[in-house]
Amino acid sequence: MLVHFPIALLLVAVVMELFTLGNFRHSFRSGIRFLVFSGALSAIIAAGMGWLLAENEGISGSTLDLHRIVGLTSAGLSLFLLVLLRKSELHPSSSSIKTFRFFLFLTGMGIGVAGHFGAALTHGEDYLTEVLPGNSEQEAPQSLTVDLATFAADLSPEKEIQLVTNVRSILAHNCYKCHSGAKIEGELRLDEKEFVFAGGENGKVIIPGNADESELIRRISLSKNHKEVMPKKGKLLSKEEIQLLTLWVEKGAPWPDGVAQQSIYRVAALAPRNPVLPASKPGLENPIDRWVDQYFQQNQLSWSQPIDDRTFLRRVYLDIIGLLPSPGELAAFEQDQNPDKRALRIQELLDRKDDFAQHWLTFWNDALRNDYTGTGYITRGRFAITDWLYTSILDNKPYDQFVKELLNPNEKSKGFIEGIRWRGTVNASQRTEMQAAQNVGQVLLGLNLKCASCHDSFISDWKLEEAYAFANIFADSTLEVSRCEQPTGKLAKTKILWEELGEIDSLATKAEKLRQLADQLVQPANGRMYRTVVNRIWKQLMGRGIVEPVDEMDNLPWSQDLLDWLAVDFVENGYDLKRLINQIASSKIYQSQSIPLASPDLLLAEDFKFEGMIRRRLTAEQFSDAVSVISAPLFDSAEVKFWPYQLIPEAKSNLGFARASLVANNDFLKSLGRPNREIVSTSRDSQASLLQALELSNGERLNQTLEKGAQNWIETLPETVPLTMELYAKALLRKPTEKELTLAKKVFGEKPETAEVQDFLWALFLLPEFQMIY
Repeated sequence: MLVHFPIALLLVAVVMELFTLGNFRHSFRSGIRFLVFSGALSAIIAAGMGWLLAENEGISGSTLDLHRIVGLTSAGLSLFLLVLLRKSELHPSSSSIKTFRFFLFLTGMGIGVAGHFGAALTHGEDYLTEVLPGNSEQEAPQSLTVDLATFAADLSPEKEIQLVTNVRSILAHNCYKCHSGAKIEGELRLDEKEFVFAGGENGKVIIPGNADESELIRRISLSKNHKEVMPKKGKLLSKEEIQLLTLWVEKGAPWPDGVAQQSIYRVAALAPRNPVLPASKPGLENPIDRWVDQYFQQNQLSWSQPIDDRTFLRRVYLDIIGLLPSPGELAAFEQDQNPDKRALRIQELLDRKDDFAQHWLTFWNDALRNDYTGTGYITRGRFAITDWLYTSILDNKPYDQFVKELLNPNEKSKGFIEGIRWRGTVNASQRTEMQAAQNVGQVLLGLNLKCASCHDSFISDWKLEEAYAFANIFADSTLEVSRCEQPTGKLAKTKILWEELGEIDSLATKAEKLRQLADQLVQPANGRMYRTVVNRIWKQLMGRGIVEPVDEMDNLPWSQDLLDWLAVDFVENGYDLKRLINQIASSKIYQSQSIPLASPDLLLAEDFKFEGMIRRRLTAEQFSDAVSVISAPLFDSAEVKFWPYQLIPEAKSNLGFARASLVANNDFLKSLGRPNREIVSTSRDSQASLLQALELSNGERLNQTLEKGAQNWIETLPETVPLTMELYAKALLRKPTEKELTLAKKVFGEKPETAEVQDFLWALFLLPEFQMIY
């Protein structure tokens, strides 16, 4: 209580002061006076108690130093506030009031910063992000899955390196938050060899050759509720991890010189790799199917049955152009006897340029954080790339050229690099240049640089200096390296993350550096970039990437050969995204039965086995367009940002309404899963949520749309045409069953009323058969 009490007092005073900006003698003044007085006194007590707490717990490190400096400074400022408050009340001049308020707000910010570093000490430096979706506690990398029997016999030099590499990996994932350069509890560091064997405040923690006497082994082996168990926070070490550390100590705790250069994380190769394509078999001519067949044989899996024409047509329409096929298109397709009709239909859909572009615009808008409205456009710090992006998709621009224009932008494409400036510098480790580097790394290279922008990463081998060197490419002047928001005095170098791709002239202008970056990243030697985009397209069509998550391309793919071959084939055939989509959609595996999953967690399971396309929900845009076609347009002309397509004059539509991908974000689309595009978003959750259920059950927009749609059906459908048959044909591409027909007759009676048809449409749209891509 003594350590944290002033945080509440002084911050409440800051908030209350905001209400007095127009009237210094506001009724809040007496409350502010009390809060500042009590907060200042308790801040001094808190600083002293905090100092004693740190000494008592034996904590040290750079984070503690920052916490201590900012905390003491804030405590000093709070005392100064008492003087300024007294002066402003006795002599309430404009200058005295402004001075008091300035230092009050400054003290409040100081307390916030001190609190941030305090939370980092207590909960780890990633406490703000570790609980976010997709940032759950890191699982141990694949390299930790080792056979202990491998190390039972005498260790060769190679085995020693392999053993200690796995030991370091365990320490990194479980111990670095409290025992590394950023935070040193008990004077113990476990991030470097000399510190590991030096021990901590109570002496050595490792006795080589004697695990029973080694404090480290004793602590990690204690029960969860024991006061001395390590780690104190988070998951305890697994049985296998404890066994491995114990074995390492019993073997004499070998740590050969130079082992620090061995990565403790899986690192995907940069260079392209072209594995030998397996021989074709009858029915498995598509190269994708040959690789999948090889995978199935290795994992003792069987091919599922091909889908029927109805399921295929619905799936491929939704995946390629985002729309449902009409009953007439299905009837013609089913009657077509051409054995190549599926391949011909896939190509026909790819040739529907506007429909294709308006569907895939959603995919790229998410990834490139391109939205149509928002704060950044008001302040002129954000730039739309909609016209450039739409035209690029429409023309099927080669992917290497697409990337070059993003990285070395013209006026129409500069929003991805330059448009980050509207967010401003979040903190010293999140300058706009670093944010640009992170976005490029994430989208184009499947790389997470967020940790490495603040300190050496705990989840990869990337170092702080390497992240800053990459960010320096996007800077007008040389950046100063900041560690954990604290300037270090070092100037950043200027380098691509992989130096083998080439050099960047550190003395060149920003425009020239971006040109060099664009040329070097798109070269065929950068196999990682092309594996990343191939993996993204695969996930879009198949429901799960060959590598998951798609932004973590160092993770183990379920088929390295398929991923590598697809990437090389993509480069060798002109960086053609439509050809890649065609290749996947034409495969037997794409046209096989979909696989239902009980939980989305299974997609990320370490033992995931690929069996086929993952069954998934319609996106917000697909659902909206389907409802608009079958019922009535969900969005009226006042809401449609691009009607008549001011920003993308090339866009055309035969639907009579604008596609949902062209509509500015709104509550309805957000509830169905469209992300806030202020940050990069490369994956949408296919699971239903409570918000979606509420919106679809009693949302005003859908209700009004269904009412209009019901009126349209009643007014336009001839009495001789059965309404139920038409609705089922258009929504589900089939006839109703006898049971469904009987139920519909009971609902509609002799003559359907608007409310009855409205309810019937609602029931159809909520069916899993409508909402899922099978």
